[in-house]
Amino acid sequence: MGITGNLTSDQLQSFNSQGYLVLESFASPEEIDTMTKRMERLLDDFDCSSTASIFSTKNQQKLTDSYFFESAEKISFFFEEKAFGEDGNLRLPKELSINKVGHALHEHDPVFKNFSSSEKFSSMLRSLGYRRPVVIQSMYIFKQPGIGGEVVPHQDNSFLYTEPTTCTGLWLALEDATIQNGCLWAIPGSHKNGLVRRFLRGEQGVYFDRSFPSYDQKDFVPIEVKAGSLVIIHGDLIHQSFENQSPKSRHAYSLHVVDTDGCKWAQDNWIRRKVEPEPLYTS
Repeated sequence: MGITGNLTSDQLQSFNSQGYLVLESFASPEEIDTMTKRMERLLDDFDCSSTASIFSTKNQQKLTDSYFFESAEKISFFFEEKAFGEDGNLRLPKELSINKVGHALHEHDPVFKNFSSSEKFSSMLRSLGYRRPVVIQSMYIFKQPGIGGEVVPHQDNSFLYTEPTTCTGLWLALEDATIQNGCLWAIPGSHKNGLVRRFLRGEQGVYFDRSFPSYDQKDFVPIEVKAGSLVIIHGDLIHQSFENQSPKSRHAYSLHVVDTDGCKWAQDNWIRRKVEPEPLYTS
């Protein structure tokens, strides 16, 4: 059987070996401009007095609330941990205080929906063997200057689990991502060691089913990319990003895809949808 998508044999071999793949110039400057301007509009319309939900990968159990759960099928706004002063007020304007917007931009906003359902995404997923893929979540991530929060080492399959596992992360750089402003880091080949733990949702909230091992930071390599580059991330790849302590932001648009053909969405995932997502295609 030949490759039916837009990835080459060499690219697939590299992805299978390393657990990630960088596709340069995946998005055009015009597409990037359209998405960033649309997010500016969404932020302008957002009333920050209506919520103060904070996103943190360090304190997920503590900070996960009903607003977070409901965001699975909405466009919701989450602040950086360091956005608020001791008086409870924002230290900076809201556009410099938001951590991310998620988790259903791809469903409810026409600009992000158009990009997320484009043929180039579908063609790439065919290359990866997806038969009936759905975008299970989408996020616009800001990585704000000076306060952009750390994302601790993790695997995407921990949070978006199917049986068998099928999650792939699609991380699009909307601005240049460098070591200075908090680019992705990964342990090449770590996806071959399987899933370490799961993030579960029970009656008492969310929790991890086991502790996460510590990793030697020398094993991580930086994934510095130019704006427009797409990073494809295997669901079992160990990856992270550090705080952004630079004066430059690091905007990105992130999608997570799972298959719905021959596999089952776990009922104890944090995402519990009321409406089944529409597949990008069926093969």
